[in-house]
Amino acid sequence: MTAYLNALGLICALGRGKAEVAQRLLAGDGSGMQPHPQRIAGRSLPVGAVTGKLPSLADAPLQHATRNNQLLLAALDEIECEVHEAISRFGPSRVGVVMGTSTSGIQEATQGIARLVRDGQLPSSYHYSHQELCAPASFISERLQLSGPSYAISTACTSSARALLSAKRLLDAGICDAVICGGVDTLCDLTLRGFSALEATSIRVCNPFSVNRDGINIGEAAAVFLMTRERAPIALLGGGASSDAHHISAPDPQGLGAIASMGNAMSSAGILPEQIGYLNLHGTATRHNDAMESLAVARVFPAGVPCSSTKPLTGHTLGAAGALETAFCWLLLSEHNPTQLLPPHRWDGEQDAELPRLDLVVAGTVAAATAAPRRMMSNSFAFGGNNISLILGDAP
Repeated sequence: MTAYLNALGLICALGRGKAEVAQRLLAGDGSGMQPHPQRIAGRSLPVGAVTGKLPSLADAPLQHATRNNQLLLAALDEIECEVHEAISRFGPSRVGVVMGTSTSGIQEATQGIARLVRDGQLPSSYHYSHQELCAPASFISERLQLSGPSYAISTACTSSARALLSAKRLLDAGICDAVICGGVDTLCDLTLRGFSALEATSIRVCNPFSVNRDGINIGEAAAVFLMTRERAPIALLGGGASSDAHHISAPDPQGLGAIASMGNAMSSAGILPEQIGYLNLHGTATRHNDAMESLAVARVFPAGVPCSSTKPLTGHTLGAAGALETAFCWLLLSEHNPTQLLPPHRWDGEQDAELPRLDLVVAGTVAAATAAPRRMMSNSFAFGGNNISLILGDAP
């Protein structure tokens, strides 16, 4: 059964809302990548931060007062009308919520615990629920007074891509008539210091698939869809998942899990590799991930496919990355991309001779398949060897 992505709200280092994000995405504008205000492990790290004022949560209960939920509310506000129409039409018990996250409100939690260590007591702003992984879904359900299924998924960097697959299953099973789904993650000390401890972060803007690549940049974002069975211009045509469980943090070097997820996605959508007009790469700029993904893409698309990593524009938004990069595909298929451009791949152009050469998009490239039906894929790969590939396209 086809699921339709009726509405989208998003916020990230590229900007706020569909129009601004689309404009800067298609221009390859990486100006949102700026140094973090604090040195992490003695180093200055570029991050994809959201700047400016966020919606107030002064009216929210203490357990929901986190920056993570402020980002989420900024994205949700963009689709407020469509969401309330769906609630009115279907009823609050028939509208579900599935969100992906890996940070939730851990920044507020760690700040509170630091105060406890320093001062001997927790601050009045501390609430244990801040750090619960279900917090984003609970926040939406309580704010909108929904009584349908509500849960969060935390599978590292595939969290929000998996949330979209789970939302589709709720529709397919007839449990829901509409699902608010997507992902949110916030810049926080835990992830910045954790990835630095893994020696996975770069002091430069990340450089995916270059011979000079040396690690990731971390970012923050929220991307929220309204998904229903009601026909809309853009559809979630298929999705594929796999779990190769190769290593707790390193990908299978042969890319077998990635190959399986892309193949499963195309099988579920009933399409062939040559029908994919664009691939948004996971493209983290780590040595191992880029090597694995290039091998997998070359295997699945022997004739090539236009592709790019958008992480040099946003940073790696971790649990939000799957939904955010699926949102980029949504924007490419929407009225926000009238000239049918593809997002350019920002890098130094220094090809790694040990990797298969990919068809990386250069600035100003127009999609080869400009006539319907258009098809686009987004890859998300995560710790533990879990992999998700999603396919969006013009509604059948």
